[in-house]
Amino acid sequence: MQKTPSAVPDVLAPGLQVVFCGINPGRMSAAAQAHFANSRNDFWRLLHAARFTSRLYEPAEQFELLREGIGVTNAAYRTTPGSGDLRRSDFAGSAQLLEQIARELEPEWLAFVGKEAYRGAFNERPELGVQERTLGSTRLFVLPSTSPANAAVPWRERLRWFHELAGRSSGLPMRFAVRAVVVAPDRRTLLLHYGDEYDEWWIPPGGGIEPGESDNAALRRELREELGLEDFEIGPLLWESERYFRLEPGFCGQVNRNYLVRVPLFEARIVSEADECRWFTLDEIEQSPAAPHDLRQLLSSASDW
Repeated sequence: MQKTPSAVPDVLAPGLQVVFCGINPGRMSAAAQAHFANSRNDFWRLLHAARFTSRLYEPAEQFELLREGIGVTNAAYRTTPGSGDLRRSDFAGSAQLLEQIARELEPEWLAFVGKEAYRGAFNERPELGVQERTLGSTRLFVLPSTSPANAAVPWRERLRWFHELAGRSSGLPMRFAVRAVVVAPDRRTLLLHYGDEYDEWWIPPGGGIEPGESDNAALRRELREELGLEDFEIGPLLWESERYFRLEPGFCGQVNRNYLVRVPLFEARIVSEADECRWFTLDEIEQSPAAPHDLRQLLSSASDW
């Protein structure tokens, strides 16, 4: 497959799960002859954090990505100090080359690392996430730019979109789960804390529904296992949410049904694998790394809360 000469080689093979498409090589990448070689670029850390890769790779190991079902290319091939130095002519033929990759190599997904990579190829501005456009059977996804120049988008927001693509591209089934929105008389909400080397999050207690188990039974089991709660009344379903990620082995994400559970204020204690638990006001939720990211808005809009 012949292309305009580039200082950074394509990392491609037939039948990949995801091919990531950057905008063009920067000077550090050109010098290293490797994609996303700037040490302040989050790309390689995001791959590992979202479970695309089994370990954290260095840019020099880029061809090892093929073993993980991942490839990398660029929308433009000319090296520039920054993407703002590109000209429209640098993208001439880009859409056709990407269509050729899709037709000949048949990756399941083509993921653009930054809106400008997609706009450069197709001359239209996209929203983040899944695109209506496809290239044959290859689906398209737009991620936030991982460049340090994209400082307006924080790490957690970038990771959320990488998680979504990781889940969607996995081909695994969704897990169905229940969550208990545990509310005290003073309207504070009980959340559990979890984390790993890349992120942390506070979530309502709950978990997966076992085969043959009702929502009610699952909620009671989870609250007993996680908090030692036995005496409570389960209220109405507040909302249902869907989230893609690879954090649960064997699943591409989770569909959560969130139920209201009113309890007297008590001193919460952890009896599960969570790191800690505590009561939150709505304003405190707004300032915390809550999951889902719009938990405060969901709580505020729940009429029964």
